[in-house]
Amino acid sequence: MSRGQYILRRLVQMIPVVFGITIIIFVMIRAIPGDPAITMLGEKATDEKIALMREKLGLNEPVYMQYLYYLRDLVTLDLGESTRYRVPVDTLLWDRLKVSLSVMLMTTILAVAISLPLGMLAALRKDSIFDNIVRSVLMVTFLMPTFYTGILLIIALAVKVDLFPVSGYGEGFFDNIRHLFLPALTLSLAISPILIRTLRSSILEAMSSDYVKTARAKGLREQVVISRHVLRNALIPTITLLGVSIGGIIGGTIVTEKVFALPGAGSLLVDSIAARDYATVQASVMIVAMLVVLVNLLTDIVYSFIDPRVRLG
Repeated sequence: MSRGQYILRRLVQMIPVVFGITIIIFVMIRAIPGDPAITMLGEKATDEKIALMREKLGLNEPVYMQYLYYLRDLVTLDLGESTRYRVPVDTLLWDRLKVSLSVMLMTTILAVAISLPLGMLAALRKDSIFDNIVRSVLMVTFLMPTFYTGILLIIALAVKVDLFPVSGYGEGFFDNIRHLFLPALTLSLAISPILIRTLRSSILEAMSSDYVKTARAKGLREQVVISRHVLRNALIPTITLLGVSIGGIIGGTIVTEKVFALPGAGSLLVDSIAARDYATVQASVMIVAMLVVLVNLLTDIVYSFIDPRVRLG
């Protein structure tokens, strides 16, 4: 099977997944207690006004018709209007999504920057003091809840030392990076330990394999053996795990944005759930779900470049 056929097959396999996601989102949103019409108008609203608002929102339609309207709007990219903010959902989401995507990107970069060198050095210095310290310290951060790690970083690097801002997004590119560093570091410390552990184990396994012994027997320098033979094969499971971890980053961003008061899609989702803003919640959850699906797809594609056996299966 060629790489193009493999990618096409993965895209086709996404169709039932996306369809299933729409059903789950639609059902779960309507399982939230409360009436959106009452939330918008207030508890003192008359029954007549509530009935008119329910009709305007389409809540009087049968459930299956509401779902069909929801699918139609998704296909036409009509996300509706936010009942809380009174603006189109797509405009509202785009402004917030830029913040969330920036956090995810910076988290991924920091996680790779932390995991790759520490994982390699821990493997090359197996059972040394450095190896034990790396595994012990980062395992502590892995076991701590994300919000707790974020609070500790705020106290240590924002309150005590005043290196980074406590909250907000900032203005301008470099100011944005400065504001996003602590949230991104919080999330990266949550996933780096498992990446380091996986990379360390993969490198140790590769170093004891026959093809590495053969490469050394041919007289290749150790640096060449590590870079061409050991690292490339050891990165395969790590890349897969990184793709799965990015899905966790997307979920963790919601909590982290609340801790650092970031105006991202995660904060918007939490606030919209409290306000029974169906249109915003549906669009936000759908985008989060699609991001996870796309990350998994990209991980499989990258995997196929590194390991040709994937697309030949």
